Amino acid sequence: MNIVVCVKHIPDPNIPGELEGGRLKRSGVQGVLDPGDEFGVETGLQLKEAHGGEVTLVSMGPPTAMEAIRRGLSMGADKGLLVSDDALQGACALVTARVLAAAIKKSGPFDLVIAGVESTDGYTGTMPSTLAELLDVPQVTFVKRLDSADGTIRADRQTAEGYQVVESPLPALITVTAGVNSPRYASFKGIMAAKKKPVDNLSIGDLGLSSEEVTSMQQIASVGSAEARKAGEVIEDDGTGAQRVAEFLKEAKVI
Repeated sequence: MNIVVCVKHIPDPNIPGELEGGRLKRSGVQGVLDPGDEFGVETGLQLKEAHGGEVTLVSMGPPTAMEAIRRGLSMGADKGLLVSDDALQGACALVTARVLAAAIKKSGPFDLVIAGVESTDGYTGTMPSTLAELLDVPQVTFVKRLDSADGTIRADRQTAEGYQVVESPLPALITVTAGVNSPRYASFKGIMAAKKKPVDNLSIGDLGLSSEEVTSMQQIASVGSAEARKAGEVIEDDGTGAQRVAEFLKEAKVI
């Protein structure tokens, strides 16, 4: 089973972030493998242990993003692929999906692509769905439990009311929740072995993408402080309380 896991190198979320030009500062700060992606790596490793095959880590970012790939390799992944190009600085979710799709296709045939529900530094949550569309494969999101057999996957998909049981043919793409497993720690042996595992470094030219395809269409208009939370209104029920609450909700366009 050939499994691809999308991983991202982000500023350490345990350290207060800084803005630079309206964007999160990434150079000169402590970076880590996105904690949400550790669950994806663990999912891939468990599937490999159960069905054989290999786990490939794919990432996009500056050269320092190699730290995230090495972290995943030390957990047990087999190889990595990093797309690094100055033209990708400040890339939006759509451009990221295009680059990852091209990198995954270049890496060879795959059975399953695994991603986190959303990145810890961006929280758009749109990239995996866009990636599935570009790869032309079905997707199952918010997976909290996963089984695979006979060329299909069967997943428990987390919802607000509980979970749905969903089946999909392979190849496919899934996003995993933080509760899907308990990511393993990298052993000293794994850390040493990771240094010898193959990692390809590619540019957008290697992927055959044009400058138009990697140009972000989004711009940051402004960055400001969040509005201070206002005090709520206290309504004393004099017999008209229910009506006043209803009027308030109607003004807020809730009802």
